[in-house]
Amino acid sequence: MRLSLRFIVPLLIVLAGIAYAVVPLVDSLTVRWFTRDLDIRANLVATTVEDAVHELVQVDNKARVRQLFTKITQDERLFAMGYCAAPSAMPIATPSLPPELRCDSLARFMTEDPAAHVLSSARGPLLVSVRALASDSAPSGELVLVHDMSFVGRRSEETRKYLFYVFAALGLTVSLITVVVAQLSWRGWEQGLRALMRGEGILRPTDKHDRPELRPIARDLRALIQDIQSEHRAREDDQAPWDAAALKAILGGDLRGHEVIVVSNREPYMHMFQGDEIVVKQPASGLVTALEPIMRACSGTWIAHGSGTADRQVVDRHDRVGVPADTPAYQIRRVWLSTQEESGYYYGFSNEGLWPLCHNAHVRPTFRATDWEQYVAVNRKFAEAVVQEATSSDPIVLVQDYHFALLPRFVRDLLPNATIITFWHIPWPNPEAFSICPWREELLDGLLGSSILGFHTQFHCNNFVDTVDRLLEARVDRESFTVSYHGEPTAVKRYPISVDWPPSPTLLTKSVDQCQRDVRHHHLLPDGHVVGVGIDRLDYTKGIEERLRAVQRFLELRPEWIGRFSFIQIAAPTRSSIEHYQEYESRVRALAMRINTQFTDAAHPPIILHAEHHEPREVYEYFRGADLCFVSSLHDGMNLVAKEFVASRDDERGVLVLSQFTGAARELPEAIIVNPYDAEECAEALFQAVTMPEREQRARMRLMRSLVGEFNVYRWAGRMMLDAASVRRRSRLTRRFEFPIGLRGRPQGRPEPLPLHT
Repeated sequence: MRLSLRFIVPLLIVLAGIAYAVVPLVDSLTVRWFTRDLDIRANLVATTVEDAVHELVQVDNKARVRQLFTKITQDERLFAMGYCAAPSAMPIATPSLPPELRCDSLARFMTEDPAAHVLSSARGPLLVSVRALASDSAPSGELVLVHDMSFVGRRSEETRKYLFYVFAALGLTVSLITVVVAQLSWRGWEQGLRALMRGEGILRPTDKHDRPELRPIARDLRALIQDIQSEHRAREDDQAPWDAAALKAILGGDLRGHEVIVVSNREPYMHMFQGDEIVVKQPASGLVTALEPIMRACSGTWIAHGSGTADRQVVDRHDRVGVPADTPAYQIRRVWLSTQEESGYYYGFSNEGLWPLCHNAHVRPTFRATDWEQYVAVNRKFAEAVVQEATSSDPIVLVQDYHFALLPRFVRDLLPNATIITFWHIPWPNPEAFSICPWREELLDGLLGSSILGFHTQFHCNNFVDTVDRLLEARVDRESFTVSYHGEPTAVKRYPISVDWPPSPTLLTKSVDQCQRDVRHHHLLPDGHVVGVGIDRLDYTKGIEERLRAVQRFLELRPEWIGRFSFIQIAAPTRSSIEHYQEYESRVRALAMRINTQFTDAAHPPIILHAEHHEPREVYEYFRGADLCFVSSLHDGMNLVAKEFVASRDDERGVLVLSQFTGAARELPEAIIVNPYDAEECAEALFQAVTMPEREQRARMRLMRSLVGEFNVYRWAGRMMLDAASVRRRSRLTRRFEFPIGLRGRPQGRPEPLPLHT
């Protein structure tokens, strides 16, 4: 007890000293926080009343100005308002404006020192905020806002009281713990716990007391302890900044020694013949944009369809090639498809069937039995490639997109211990829409071979779980969002995809000002010409027709912008062998020509259409050189173009006009959100974008960049990897109690693997 008292008394003295030092710091921070909040509030009020004040001042209606200010100052924290047209003028103000606030004395309140903005009064401290109001149609002036800060003192007093209670409770709690620990002989208990953690005693049998029946329990207990520690690290990692180094740390820690295999239809690098030379190109794809930096961090293997004209010439005898060519960071394993396989699996079932089925874009899905046969065969071919590339019996396999809905089940049959994460990059429809597919049960069975099934938004997760609940005999747990199908669990999770952050320095070599000059010079546009940009594949789900009609309607409603505004549409051709895409490209070209013909008197064309592939560096030049970016998708899982535009604008300028039917709209509410089907609304949004003050552009873009930077592509991948590590730790324990694979056979009730021909 004496030892406890010797510890407690100094501890209480230290706590009292800390409290004495912390209280003034808390008071200072409280004043600083409230001062900052009131300053932000002043910006909001100034922006709100700016137009109204200018109109009233212009017609010299001082009474209405005072009436407006009096109405606003009914807020208990806003003490007074005034307006000074010039330093020598008398302020137009509410009666409560302090007399020492004259128009010629406002300069002292426009410094960066917040302490210089505070006035003393009988009511208490007053914070003075001065905001400049300027307009092309009205003389400049200063708006004065006086905030009542007496509430800050009351809040500080409450804070001090709560701090006293907290430190008193903390001292009492620590004292009690100290006494209890002393009575229980802390050191001996700690040594015993450490021995238990090391597996000594009953956990680690000795020569004298050998208890083999407890060995499995010891191993399981140590595994559980490691599991708890890993879960704790995962929670800490979730709060840490995500980058390539953090992702590598996860692979080197939680997934140490485990290989990562990515499977996708599209390859990240294509080798193409250009005359007699072979050049390397990166396809325009959101999937490649998201996964390519991840594979650089993982140093894994990417299995993809080799579709480049020179792909066969650069691979080794195992169909592998290291990429990027200058500094190889990972390998591509190319799978070769015949013309018949590509036609049925890719163009047929995937893009004439599943793509329109999952996108609400008013194109009827087409399902053919021959296409389904090729889809099954190609999925099985890729599954066999996974087995060939795997160097262990339990790799982590990342299956990408709707091209491989059957692949998870095929891999699960060949590698039962693999951790399979399937990410569905497009929307998942409601159960009624999905029921159109003749092979709906087979597709769901294939996807439920995954350990984890990911979607962009919670809405798509809900749709998938509803579909399984409606169409399969499966147990659905809506609290944990897991599906148990024939005794095998699949976690359904939301992983909103994003982009590389910060962007590669090679994409930002040109300054924004230089990009603006180059984009205009390349299209023979004068400096200062307002430019909008849209960058998409020529796909009917991207709403390019709706976007061009919105530009047309904008110029019809705002003819003063004819010749002053041009919209550059970059549209990479895609799936050109499909009739719907051929027709769509023709319609887009015809519409652009028709709009330009309508405005033939314009000094510069309103629509500039480039239906061709552009390299990432060229795309970023357009992003950085434009005044606005218009994303008008009719239905999209996420849409990375919106996030790429935000990431490219390190000048914190530019306006994003974004369709409400994209997953990105749920994450970027600071964009101008529109219904792409409503041409009038989109035209008004374009007007708002081209006339938005630079201050508002910066405020919006700063918030969006903060979100894209925090929730970047490394976080997207890292969360999946951490969840994969958790799944692997849990399955490690359950596998110990299973029969050997050769004796187990197929779980009862699971359908046999799909044959190559149905």
